[in-house]
Amino acid sequence: MTVIAELRMHAPAAARPGWDASRTVRLVLSGAVMFLLLVGANLATPLYAGLQERLGYGSLGTTMAFASYVLALVGVLVTAGHWSDYVGRRAAMVLAVILGLAGSAVFASAGSLPALCGGRVLQGMAVGLATGACAAALRELLPQRPEWASRFTLLASSGGVALGPVLGGALAVLPGGPAVPFAVHALLLAVLLVPLVLVRARPAALLPAGLVRTGVRPARLLAPRSLRGAVPAGQARRTFWLAAATGFLSFARFGYQLALSPAVFARVLGLGAPTALGALAGLALATSAASQLLVPGGRRRARRDSVLGLTALAVSVGVLAWGTTAGSAAALILASAVAGAGQGVAFRAGFDAVASSVPAERHAQTVSLLYVVTYLGSAVPVLGLGALAGAVGLGVAAPIFLLACSLAFGALALLALRALRAPRAAGA
Repeated sequence: MTVIAELRMHAPAAARPGWDASRTVRLVLSGAVMFLLLVGANLATPLYAGLQERLGYGSLGTTMAFASYVLALVGVLVTAGHWSDYVGRRAAMVLAVILGLAGSAVFASAGSLPALCGGRVLQGMAVGLATGACAAALRELLPQRPEWASRFTLLASSGGVALGPVLGGALAVLPGGPAVPFAVHALLLAVLLVPLVLVRARPAALLPAGLVRTGVRPARLLAPRSLRGAVPAGQARRTFWLAAATGFLSFARFGYQLALSPAVFARVLGLGAPTALGALAGLALATSAASQLLVPGGRRRARRDSVLGLTALAVSVGVLAWGTTAGSAAALILASAVAGAGQGVAFRAGFDAVASSVPAERHAQTVSLLYVVTYLGSAVPVLGLGALAGAVGLGVAAPIFLLACSLAFGALALLALRALRAPRAAGA
């Protein structure tokens, strides 16, 4: 079955020619799509300072380019995150890779801020479309090992986000400059597209039998789903909003890390090499991924881990604010690492708590809304920071932003501690 036939939702199950790849190959392909698209989405992190100077826009322009990616990602999650259920995982991944390839090409050749934003929009659309398709494909390929499917999904997504800035900085020093990382990324996506097109497609999860005969319109199936009623009631509601606030704030700090921290590091530490800036920007992302993979989780530990992770974030982000003002390299490096680890623990704890507090039939809807709130955190506050930096300068705006985040994390830690003690008090 061709990708076009899948997208039209026409081809019957018997008409599925192609390469009958093993489960291992399909696992690798599904993980590689998510990994490479997220690497590409974060290649630009260490390059923003140089692009800002070359193209003549300020800190607000940098945050606009970054936020374009996040807003496009959220938009696709809301409107098209379920498409792979009907068109098939393979077709959705092929579309995502093509969009990601186009995004890298546009960004590599961009000569203005609007062009940069256009490339970022394409990258956001690619990641948004691939997120659900790849995660669902991994779950379907490991039906008896859902915990391994979750770990593979986490490894692909967190690893891609962490490696992107490092790889972007390392490749940008080669002849050809900032365009090289995106050219290499586009080449890798083109290579990945070949086995994706050749592999035999698996049946779509929710494609009704005899769709053409029944007269069901594909447009109705692919229409945006409503998130109405996604917020649970009672104690689960409080659990949801604590997790949502944790995700929003922690991704606000990640948005700062990916968009503006390289310019801060360059100014405070006197660094100019993209390689060093990429490594520093990726440090918190790497420790976040490591903590999510290595620290044991589960519903029983979720509330305690939430308190510990939020407390670590409150302290470390406060130290980041001080280190930015004082120009302390040791404080910036150590606090970035601790903040990443704290974010990883708190973020996973919040999602574990929500997953265990809502009924199975509302799980997907509730978690989708949680992701939407979380991703908005990496766009909206950072746009405000960019505007503030344009008014008072990044050297003043960055410590103010970090201090505000530290205080907010401290308040959330107190709320999480109160929730941790509530069951004990009720049982006393």
